[in-house]
Amino acid sequence: MKTYEEINQKIKSGDAVVMNAEEIINYVEQKGLTKAAEEVDVVTTATFGPMCSSGCFINFGQSSPKIRITEAWLDDVPIYSGLAAVDAYLGATQLRQNDPANMYYPGDFRFGGAHVIEKLIRGEQVQLFALSYGTDEYPTKEIRTYVTLDDLNQSQMVNPRNCYQNYNIATNTSDRSIYTYFGHLKPKMQNLVYCSAGQLSPLLNDPLYTTIGIGTKVWLAGAQGHVYAEGTQHSSDCNRSENGVPREGAGTLSLTADMKEMDPEFVRGVSFKGYGVSLALGIGIPIPILNEDILKQTTVRDKDIYAQLIDYATDYPNATGKSLAEFNYEELKSGEVSYRGKKIEVSSISSYSKAVKIANRLKDEIQNGSFTLAEPYKKLPPKSSTKSMKIINEK
Repeated sequence: MKTYEEINQKIKSGDAVVMNAEEIINYVEQKGLTKAAEEVDVVTTATFGPMCSSGCFINFGQSSPKIRITEAWLDDVPIYSGLAAVDAYLGATQLRQNDPANMYYPGDFRFGGAHVIEKLIRGEQVQLFALSYGTDEYPTKEIRTYVTLDDLNQSQMVNPRNCYQNYNIATNTSDRSIYTYFGHLKPKMQNLVYCSAGQLSPLLNDPLYTTIGIGTKVWLAGAQGHVYAEGTQHSSDCNRSENGVPREGAGTLSLTADMKEMDPEFVRGVSFKGYGVSLALGIGIPIPILNEDILKQTTVRDKDIYAQLIDYATDYPNATGKSLAEFNYEELKSGEVSYRGKKIEVSSISSYSKAVKIANRLKDEIQNGSFTLAEPYKKLPPKSSTKSMKIINEK
């Protein structure tokens, strides 16, 4: 048995043994679980992919004379200003003002909140246009100016739902192409698309939320942040394999970190034809090896992680809950699967190579003592489920 304090002492002294979630699999196979648990202190996990439920709180600083912003746009993307004075929230999926969206189907969605966030983190200028009704203490009614990330007092990424523990595999059984947040799904099941780092993914290496909880320190696009709550749609009461790993969408995390500390390589605005805008993020989470059970969970392999194949032409939009089949991530990563005797091409909208890079970046930071661990002060809910929206028609 180890403690967080003991592991952090080893990190600070430069003695911590750290491996990523890919490396640990063979290491445990060679050394045995007991010996490896004694030797290894931390396993790093990571993922990189689109995470729509992301955004940032920003403070512009006051103008002279002062303004109480009631409406505002950054590079023509509306930002939420129902806050105090010069605070605002920019959502990743917010579209640029007057974007035609899907008026001319399928829309291109070339620019939105995610692209503004990427520009800011890259150090580029964005245009601020702000309006107000004017008050005695905040007399200014209109401002047009340019800002960079350095000009902002605060710029805190605050993401309600990141790091889905598992997710669907998407396909299209209809006779026409459809356009989704998985990208282009060809007709008659000509392709499947998934989104997960599989055996590197954080919550798949801690399936029962033993070490990842509220207060856990995370690597969010290069910045040191933390889990501030369970993620929205956290649904831990789900179908699981014998190893505890979900076979469907399950847990999620709410994450936050300072944008001024982020690396633009791991923050990308993404456009999905026919769907909208999203933000691709790189996230790494360290798992402290406190005991053999925790280590065993981090040795999960792609072949032991299953996801459900969902028809995005009918079953997903109509919320039927139906699964056509299930495949493991070893099969998915091969680039081709067999379904009812038919070979189908498979692709991913997440990047495994980026996830490996992030896991190794985090590993290096722990080994050089610049990233220590934080023990969660509250567990994620182990038996939660999501509710459906009630549609009430007034008589």
